[in-house]
Amino acid sequence: MENSLRFARKLDKLDPLRSFRKQFLLPGKNWIYFTGNSLGLQPKNARSFLSTELDDWAKLGVEGHFHARRPWLYYHKFAKKTLSKIVGASSEEVVAMNQLTVNLHMMLVSFYKPSNGRFKIIAEAGAFSSDQYAFESHIRLHGLHPDSALIEISPREGEYALRTEDIIKVIKQNADQLALVIFGGVQYYTGQFFDIAAITKAAHDAGAFAGFDLAHAVGNVPLSLHDDDVDFAVWCSYKYLNSGPGGVAGAFVHEKHFTNKELPRLNGWWGYREDERFRMTKGFVPMTGVDAWQVSNFPVLSGAAHLASLEVFSKTSMKALRKKSLMLTGYAEFLLNELNEDGKYFKIITPPDRGCQLSILMKNNGKKIFDRLTKAGVIADWREPDVIRIAPVPLYNTFEEVWKFAQAFKKAL
Repeated sequence: MENSLRFARKLDKLDPLRSFRKQFLLPGKNWIYFTGNSLGLQPKNARSFLSTELDDWAKLGVEGHFHARRPWLYYHKFAKKTLSKIVGASSEEVVAMNQLTVNLHMMLVSFYKPSNGRFKIIAEAGAFSSDQYAFESHIRLHGLHPDSALIEISPREGEYALRTEDIIKVIKQNADQLALVIFGGVQYYTGQFFDIAAITKAAHDAGAFAGFDLAHAVGNVPLSLHDDDVDFAVWCSYKYLNSGPGGVAGAFVHEKHFTNKELPRLNGWWGYREDERFRMTKGFVPMTGVDAWQVSNFPVLSGAAHLASLEVFSKTSMKALRKKSLMLTGYAEFLLNELNEDGKYFKIITPPDRGCQLSILMKNNGKKIFDRLTKAGVIADWREPDVIRIAPVPLYNTFEEVWKFAQAFKKAL
């Protein structure tokens, strides 16, 4: 690698994904947008997808449920093919629905069933706050207390990433009382990409379920939820899936659970078998697959933006995105390290097993430096008390932007 604009532009010229940048609307004037881990950019085709639904609504009214160009009654189905490829699952195992935390609550109803001495949940310490609140609320709903039922694993002293062997060790230590192991796919604060297959196997060996919050993983890192034997997963779509603020979320349930009639579930009419749904009869008869977990009709306008982004994803692969992602963060790390003689200014706490994110732990004046970056047009993310997060996204960020970011960081320091 070289610290030069010429070299960065050479990498961009050789980038097989460089044309995808033109499919997104770039905000600001000469901004370097490195916050795709908080809100992905708008695909240019989103407007036409939304216009189609608005036009059909205007022309058809309620008949749009059956006669729109993309009939609304079946809208959740249109995302399945691409979503299944992104998360490594079958179409029957994935569905776009609700919001992330709503989906997490629904999955906890099904997969957190404390009984017969099995009541503990294992998660990473410092999980995203909404996840923490969900875990605590379900523990209390079962008459338990988080202090005794929730085990949170922290990195070793002086470290920032969790070691897989430490996670597995804690799972084994609590095997007799363990009900559920649930982690993020990518840790939102550090950017660590967890070993989903190893964690899932350890959970199953202990007799527990394994679930994952993929908010920072979906559309970011390669996933193999079916082959890894994950029991359930949930995600949002407004980060790396670029589906708009508050966009419709998603869920995965492994097909091995589809015929389990003993699995509790919160039922709603959109999860009722499709061919008899409008008979409005008593007694819930579920749809096939994860679709049975749906409770309400699909948010079509939000879903239209979701489909627009998935159309972009359908033209590439997670393998190709992953390759560029590692190159972007690798180049950023190389440039930053040149500025940080003897670790004087900061420490990069994101491990090599990561998504397209670097978390930079500032040793002094972190917020001032972050504010200077913002004034320079670098749209990054500040996390209290002392971390700057950047996320160069392979679909629309460039190596030239990474180089320019490093120059702005140098001036800010």
